Amino acid sequence: MVAVAFLVGGWLSARSLEKSGIDGQNAWDLLTWCVIGGLLGAKLWFVAEELTREPTATLASTLFSRGGLTWYGGFLGGAIGGLLGARARKLPLLQVVNAAAPALAASQAIGRIGCFLVGDDYGVRTNVAWAVSFPKGLPPTLDPVTGAAFSVHPTMLYETLWLTPVALLLWLRRGRSPFLFGEYLVLAGIGRLWIEVFRRNPDFVGVFSNAQVVALSCIVLGSAGWLWQRAHAAPVSSSAAK
Repeated sequence: MVAVAFLVGGWLSARSLEKSGIDGQNAWDLLTWCVIGGLLGAKLWFVAEELTREPTATLASTLFSRGGLTWYGGFLGGAIGGLLGARARKLPLLQVVNAAAPALAASQAIGRIGCFLVGDDYGVRTNVAWAVSFPKGLPPTLDPVTGAAFSVHPTMLYETLWLTPVALLLWLRRGRSPFLFGEYLVLAGIGRLWIEVFRRNPDFVGVFSNAQVVALSCIVLGSAGWLWQRAHAAPVSSSAAK
């Protein structure tokens, strides 16, 4: 699913670059940078989280586990890799990040299906009709006392259900938004704030988990960037919006 996510993201980014007058082949060239940076960032963020909150975790067990690709780490690593690649190829950074916005939402939605299939990043216990048990998940949803399986919120699919229409909206907003990447940050952050209510992550700052703090930061940065671009960017022509 991670491979599918990267391929879909590359195709969407290529079409968006072409819409802004840039050769779409650049998206596939940048994809290598994003894959390397994204996978490294996702794994290293997961390792850092596990080593700080799980007393029994070791570097080897976390680094070589079959799961453990944290989205925020992947986003940060992929963004760094993509921006370095764009800079090396002397591409306009604003157009590149805006072209990546719909692709990021779509890729994240697909990648979360992979989390569901491996039984990773699920939510708290629940008895709702759509609850799922992961007896071989990471970690397994097994009661430590009785060994019986229990059901949890499939929060990975919640994120897929949220980000799929977000990706469609951002796709339709190409050429109309003053800062499409900012809209992605805001919408992805809002979704994560809501979904974290059903997650099992511990509080990090006050009542907010680590992911919620990052989500709030994305909302603030995305809003500020959108307002700044709206105030300073040239008006979008009617031909560009078509």
